[in-house]
Amino acid sequence: MTSIKTLSVAAALLAGSALSAQAEELHFIMCGGEVRPADQKVIDTFIGENPGVTVNMEAVEWGTCQDKSMQLAAAGDPPSLAYMGSRTLRQLAKNDLIVPVSFTPEEQAKFQPGVLSTVSSGGQYWGIPHAFSTKALYINCAVVEAAGAACKAPETYADLVALAKTVTDNTDAAGIGIAGKDFDNTMHMFLDFLYSNDGLVFDAEGKPALDSKNTRETLQLYADLLPYMQSGPIEWERDQMKDLFNDGQIAMYVTGPWGKGQHAEKVPSQMIVPIPHGPSGDSGTILITDSIAVFKGTGHEDLAVKLAKALTSGEAQYDLDSTWGLTPILDYQKAGMSEVYYTQDPWPVFVAGISTGGPEPMVEDFKSLQAVFTNMVQGILLGEGSVDELVTIAGQELAAVR
Repeated sequence: MTSIKTLSVAAALLAGSALSAQAEELHFIMCGGEVRPADQKVIDTFIGENPGVTVNMEAVEWGTCQDKSMQLAAAGDPPSLAYMGSRTLRQLAKNDLIVPVSFTPEEQAKFQPGVLSTVSSGGQYWGIPHAFSTKALYINCAVVEAAGAACKAPETYADLVALAKTVTDNTDAAGIGIAGKDFDNTMHMFLDFLYSNDGLVFDAEGKPALDSKNTRETLQLYADLLPYMQSGPIEWERDQMKDLFNDGQIAMYVTGPWGKGQHAEKVPSQMIVPIPHGPSGDSGTILITDSIAVFKGTGHEDLAVKLAKALTSGEAQYDLDSTWGLTPILDYQKAGMSEVYYTQDPWPVFVAGISTGGPEPMVEDFKSLQAVFTNMVQGILLGEGSVDELVTIAGQELAAVR
C-alpha cells in the first residue's frame, strides 16, 4: 500500500488550518496487484490539481481483491473507489453499496459499441469502464500445415470442425483446445462462440434467453469438436492452453490480444483470425470490461467520480490501452486521433468483433451464472445428456439466477 500526498510537510504547515479543513483522503483499491504507470500519471496530476487531497492506493491481487472491496463496504468502511470486474457491479448496486454513474451524450458516443452495456443494469450505469478485452481464434500454422492443410481462417463452425479433424487425424496434436474446467473462462469461451451465432443470455428486457436454437447450435459445435480436443478438456482453463499451443500440442484455441506476445517466441507462424460463426449469426466475441466503481457512504463520492472520470478520459485511457495491450475501449479515431495503435496487426481482428459481440452477463450471483455454463459444457463433454436436454436444463437454471 502506498500513500501519495500533494503537499510536502513544509507546504502543509504553511497552509495551516485552511488546508486541514479541505483535506480529504481517497482510498482506492486497485485489483490486479499493481498500479500501472498510465494510471499513476493521472493520479499524480489529479493530486496536484486538488490541493489537500491524498490518494491512498492499495493494489490487491485479483484472487482476494473484489471480495475485500465488497466486505469493507458491507462492514461500513467502504473504499472511495475500486477498479474491479464489471461482473460485480450489479451485486454491489443491489446491495446499495455503490453510486450510479452518469455519462453525457458526448461521453457515451466516445465508447466502442457495446462497451457501456457491460456496466448497465436497471436502466443505469454502475461503473466507468477502464479495461476492455475481446477474443479471436489463434492458429499454429506449423501444426496445421504438418497435417497437410492450408493455414487459413475457418469461417464457419463447420469449417472449424473440419480443420480440427484434419489436424487430429494427421498429426499427434489435438485440433483445438477448449476450456471445460470449473472456472469463469469456460463460460467466457462458450460465449465467444454463442455470440458468434447471434445467441443471447438475457434479452433486451433482462429475461433469460439461453434456451434457444442458437445455444443448441453452439453446444452442438462442442459435441462435434469433442473428438478433436485436447485430452481431458474439463481439466483445462483457457490460460493454461498457451503452453499446449506453444508446444504444438493443439493447433487452435481462443484467447485475447495478449496471446500474440505469449506465443511469439515459440510459434513464429501463428495466425490470428475472427472466431468462426455459426449457422445463425456473424462472427462476434464476448465483450469483457473491468470498471471503476465509486462506493457509497464515504462523504466524498463526487471527488471519487472526478478521479474516475480523469482516469478514463481520452488521452489517459489511450495511454493505458496502448501500453497495456488492450482492445481500445474508446473510439479514438472518432475523437480525432489519426495514428492509433489498433490499426496495426493483429488489432483489426480484435476490433472487428466488437459490433457483433455481446457483454459478459451482469448478475448479482456470478458464481451461480458461471455454474449454469459449466454444468452445460461439462455435461456435453462428459456425455451426460443430449444437446437439447442440457440446454433446456441450462435455461431452467438461468431462470433461478439473480
